[in-house]
Amino acid sequence: MSIYFISDLHLTPKRPATTELFFDFLRNLAPAADSVYILGDLFEFWVGDDADEFIGQDGVCRALRQLTDTGVAGYFMHGNRDFLIGDGFADKTGCQILPDPTKITLQDRNILLAHGDSMCTDDTAHQQFRSVVYDPAWQQEFLGRSIAERVEMALNARSQSELHKSMTSMEIMDVNQNAVEQQIKQHGADILVHGHTHRPGIHPVRINGWEATRIVLGDWYEQSSMLHYAQGRFQLSANGIEFDPVELPP
Repeated sequence: MSIYFISDLHLTPKRPATTELFFDFLRNLAPAADSVYILGDLFEFWVGDDADEFIGQDGVCRALRQLTDTGVAGYFMHGNRDFLIGDGFADKTGCQILPDPTKITLQDRNILLAHGDSMCTDDTAHQQFRSVVYDPAWQQEFLGRSIAERVEMALNARSQSELHKSMTSMEIMDVNQNAVEQQIKQHGADILVHGHTHRPGIHPVRINGWEATRIVLGDWYEQSSMLHYAQGRFQLSANGIEFDPVELPP
């Protein structure tokens, strides 16, 4: 079995090199896999399934459809940039939308998949943002606006987010260790895979004798960070550098 896990591509027509890296992945690596999991923030922003052509992302949707039409299973999980992706996107791309978090099983081991931002509990401003934009009433009101209005609001939100990041330490914006341990314990996870923080790495987690591993996916700002699973081994790479593999017990 061969599986790829990716996240935080932040695709936008303003960064065509990143989009081309993704297309290259879809052409040359993904077709040999059984499945591909996209763990959020595929796009820089998403203002509704009816707006993909307006924001210049219809080509990405077609490329994903070409992949899934070959029999590769595609899975998508919402990130904090593309939480409005819905059934229309799923129909266009052939990808199944997963809840955050989602647990899968490989070799009888529990693998927990998440975008990651829900565990950044020290970042209170971001958690307040989540409480607003995941509210169904807010989403309904937002999607009732014109596409142009939605894009303007999204761009304003991106500007505010960049300002927040410039004024907030990386430690505050990183995952909270207690939140990580809570997720691992709640789901009985042997391995937790997430993105969001753009800090690729592999971290041991020990909880009262329970040993687990946290694997963090990197972003795709002109690099191609990904996690590949095959034959009981997870191989994380970022910026052309391969981390030590994580082996599942036989």
